[in-house]
Amino acid sequence: MVIVSRLTPGYFTEQVVLACQEAGWDPAFCTTLCADGPDLAAKLLRISGSGHLRRLGLVSPACLRTRPFRESVRLLAGRLFADEVLQDRCFYWMRDGFDAWVAGQMRPPVRMVYAHETECLDTFRAARQQGVRTVLDLPSPEHDFVEDLLWDEYAKFPDLLTPARRHFRSLQPERTARRREEFQLADAVVANSRFTARSWGAAGLPSEKICVVPLGAPDPIASGIEGGSRGQGRLRLVWAGTFSVRKGAHYLLAAWKKWNPGSAVQLDIFGTVRLPQVLLRDLPTQITFRGPVPRERLLDEFLRADLLVFPTLCDGFGLVVPEALSRGLPVLTTTEAGASDFIDDRRNGLIVPSRDVEALASALEWAAANRPSLGAMREEALLAVAGRQWADYRQRLRQVLEPVMQ
Repeated sequence: MVIVSRLTPGYFTEQVVLACQEAGWDPAFCTTLCADGPDLAAKLLRISGSGHLRRLGLVSPACLRTRPFRESVRLLAGRLFADEVLQDRCFYWMRDGFDAWVAGQMRPPVRMVYAHETECLDTFRAARQQGVRTVLDLPSPEHDFVEDLLWDEYAKFPDLLTPARRHFRSLQPERTARRREEFQLADAVVANSRFTARSWGAAGLPSEKICVVPLGAPDPIASGIEGGSRGQGRLRLVWAGTFSVRKGAHYLLAAWKKWNPGSAVQLDIFGTVRLPQVLLRDLPTQITFRGPVPRERLLDEFLRADLLVFPTLCDGFGLVVPEALSRGLPVLTTTEAGASDFIDDRRNGLIVPSRDVEALASALEWAAANRPSLGAMREEALLAVAGRQWADYRQRLRQVLEPVMQ
């Protein structure tokens, strides 16, 4: 048996479970709260109407093992209290309980555990004692690299620095040490991009342990060539994912102010907003916050949009990039996104330096002034993900995991 462990259900984690099923390894998927689970918390999630955000789409609920209590408490606390420090403490309380629960399952017939960075220290310690093989998934660049980069942003933009962020900074050494111990305990490490792998190697971790397995793309939709506004009406820009400092949201707002496109452009933001309120005041009506939406809805929005804007400061991969390309949607992103490997500048998207308001504003202005060229990128967008589907990801992942299982 193989255990795949992650705090919350996710599309790419289901792909890991599916890869293990295809290899005949009898996987169990351990998570906290899933709407497909048999427990009371899952039933309440379905009744509340929020279950669509935590549904399984690829694997059978029969492989589920859930531990929902602490995650249910955390979600409730998030609704009742806006305090960031309290929410952070709830998250790590939930994480520690989950890790201890999975650690208790490290016994025969389990032969391998595949777990995500920061979630598996107790699990890996127990696995080592029981002779269970360990695989660490790295979805993000190295912790100090990310935190130091963000701290530079707070120095440049004091409005971004909250008391909570000062508190989190004090915890950085402890949280970095945990991640590095997980890395050392892993028999194999899977990074989602060359960018992620380089950041861990640069921090002094043994890079020979890391295998790069880029995430996959949905099957391309041929009708994506005919998508977008086709030069009619407003230029449709879309943002997908958390609207936060790390994703470069404050740079987009600054670039929008410098660009000042007026009513000729519409920006729809799909995702949770994590910027301080002071930066969200008096935004133009052309910027609309749509909130989180199910993945299928987002893919439909990509068909209708003209350009995905993803100006991340630091992203291990950026799954929205290949998802957008699979719908023929060109992508504007930065050199600091692992998924920028998919983008050929001015052929299927635009690449700008991260943290550069001038370059971002110039790229947006170019897109608005060259709508026929932007439309012509749609065919190239589809070609960029051809042969890089999830089936290819699973095949590569199995090749990496087979020696670990032996």
